[in-house]
Amino acid sequence: MSELPLLRARWLQALAMATDAEAEWFGQSFGVDDAAFELLRAPEVGLVMARGRAGGTGAAFNLGEVTVTRCAVRSGDDRVGIGWVQGRRPGRARLIARLDALLQSAPALAVDAAVTELEAALAARRAATARKAAATRVEFFTLVRGED
Repeated sequence: MSELPLLRARWLQALAMATDAEAEWFGQSFGVDDAAFELLRAPEVGLVMARGRAGGTGAAFNLGEVTVTRCAVRSGDDRVGIGWVQGRRPGRARLIARLDALLQSAPALAVDAAVTELEAALAARRAATARKAAATRVEFFTLVRGED
């Protein structure tokens, strides 16, 4: 069994969560601008329903709608690439779709190393956000009144 589906899921998630500068760097490192692509589905904006769970373990509920942009392309060697990104970002969805098609035939070790670097940058951003939020944390406690 090939590990491409697992690696593909990782790169699609990492590219969707990356900053614009990181996605551009990733695209340039794999030569996305040099490849020719056929547009199968032009970038289009729509809504998806976000679901949540209370405490991460409770019953699922509809949290609300989220704006997303999607795109699909075909590379010169007939590989179909898809791109989904949160928000109204047609250029970013097109870039992710082109990279998806291109990376399916790229050397797995090179892709894994680049994806790991993107994931590390995301983890660093999340840790910085968590530290910032923890600095504003307020501890509440209850005082017992001495009434009889």
